[in-house]
Amino acid sequence: MTASKIRTVSPVDGQVVVEREFPSDTELAVLPSKSQTAQKEWAKRSLVDRCELVSAFVDQVMVQKEELARELTLQMGRPLSQAPSELRGFEDRARHMISIAETSLASVIPGNKEGFTRYVERAPLGVVLTIAPWNYPYLTAVNSVVPALVAGNSVILKHSPQTPLVAEQLSAAAERAGFPAGLFQHVHASNEQIQGLVRSEQVNFVSFTGSVAGGRALQGALSERFIGLGLELGGKDAAYVCEDADFDHAVENLVDGAFFNSGQSCCGIERIYVHESIFGRFVDAFVALTQQYRLGNPLDDSTNLGPVVNARAAQFVADQAREAITEGARGLIDPSTFPAHQPGTAYLAPQVLTQVTHSMRVMKEESFGPVVGLMPVRGDSQAVELMNDSEFGLTGSVWTQDQVRAVQIGRQVAVGTWFMNRCDALDPALAWTGVKNSGRGCTLSSIGYEALTRPRSFHLRHSL
Repeated sequence: MTASKIRTVSPVDGQVVVEREFPSDTELAVLPSKSQTAQKEWAKRSLVDRCELVSAFVDQVMVQKEELARELTLQMGRPLSQAPSELRGFEDRARHMISIAETSLASVIPGNKEGFTRYVERAPLGVVLTIAPWNYPYLTAVNSVVPALVAGNSVILKHSPQTPLVAEQLSAAAERAGFPAGLFQHVHASNEQIQGLVRSEQVNFVSFTGSVAGGRALQGALSERFIGLGLELGGKDAAYVCEDADFDHAVENLVDGAFFNSGQSCCGIERIYVHESIFGRFVDAFVALTQQYRLGNPLDDSTNLGPVVNARAAQFVADQAREAITEGARGLIDPSTFPAHQPGTAYLAPQVLTQVTHSMRVMKEESFGPVVGLMPVRGDSQAVELMNDSEFGLTGSVWTQDQVRAVQIGRQVAVGTWFMNRCDALDPALAWTGVKNSGRGCTLSSIGYEALTRPRSFHLRHSL
C-alpha cells in the first residue's frame, strides 16, 4: 500500500513529532504553476530589492533561532548544545551569498567593438526545486534557496520526512518577510510525487542533497528533460596525519570531525591515515578523547553525542563495525563504557577501529554514523593511493605544518575541497562541490550562482 503521509518519529524518545498528509495530484500540479507565475514578476524587480527582501527572510529565520534549534533536536537528535551552530551557519552562508550577489550576477562585458554594444547577462532559470536532507536541514537548504531567490528564481522546497518542520518554518519566515505569494513554497510529498514534479515543464532546475541512489533516481526522472541537476551525494571522507602535524590539534579536530552530529555529515571523517612514526601515539590519544564523549539525551546540556537518526541507521553502523571485527579489525571502544548505548535503539556508542583494510565495508562504504577506521601509512604516496581508493570524493584533509606539501598532496587527491589542518567545514566563499559518486555541480561562492542562472547574450548593432 502506498503511503499517504509522512510520520516523523523522534530519535530522542521514539515519540511522533509530526504527521503530514501528502498533497493530492491536483494540489501538487498547482505548485509549479503558482511558482512560475510568481517568478516572472519577481525577476522584474531590481537586484537591490530582491536582496533586501531575502535579507528580511533571513532575519525572520534568525529571530526564532532558539525555538528552531530545539525543534531541530527533537526531529533529528543533534544535541541541543550544538543545534544553534546550524542556525548560525545558515545565516553566515545566506549573508555571504547576498553580499556577493552584485558582482556575481554582473553582466560580462567582453570589451569595446566599434559600432556595437555587447554583453552577457545572467538570467534566472525560473523555478528551482530544492530537495534537502535531514542531517543539516537548514545548512543544506540555504546553499541553493538563498542564491536562487536572489538571482530572480522562485523556489519549491521539499525536505526530508525526518525534518518536515524545517520546510514549514522557512515558509513561515518567507511569509513574515513579505514574499509574494507563490515565490517560496514547500511541499511534503512521496518520492513518486517528487519524480513527477521534476518532470514538470515548469520546473527549470533541481538541487538535490542526499543518497547516491536518490541522485540516480532523479537523474533517471530527468532523462528526457534538458534542465540542470545539482547533486551533493555521499562521502567517505579521509584525513592524512603527517609526521610533522600539530599533534594535539590534529587529534582534537579529527575526533570532532568523526563524531560531531554523531558522524552524520556528508563531509564527516570516516577514514584516517596516520604516518607510521606517530600511529601508536595518535591512536592512544584519539581513543582517550573519544572516551570523554557523553552519549545521551540530546536535550541534556551535558550531552555532546546524541542518537543517530533512527534504530535502523544505528544497526547499519553497528553491523559495519561488527563485520570488520570478524574480518580482523580491532575495536578499541567498549560500548558498555557508554551507559546510554542501547542496542536496538538510535543510541549508539562511538567506535574506533584499527587493523582495518580496504577490503572491509567500513573502509569503503559510507557509514554516516559514529565509527572511524585508522590505518598507518609509510608516507605521502601511500596516503594518496588509499585516499583515492574510494567511489566518493567530497572532501579530504591533510594535517601538516608544510603548506607546500599540503598543496602538492591535495592536487593528487580526487576531492572537491581539500583542507589543511581542518576538516568537516565549509567556507561559503569557496565552491562546494564533489567528484565521483559524491555528486556534480556546485553551490556557494560566486561560482554557485552560475548553476542558478543562464547566460543571455546581447549583440546590439548601432544604427547605420
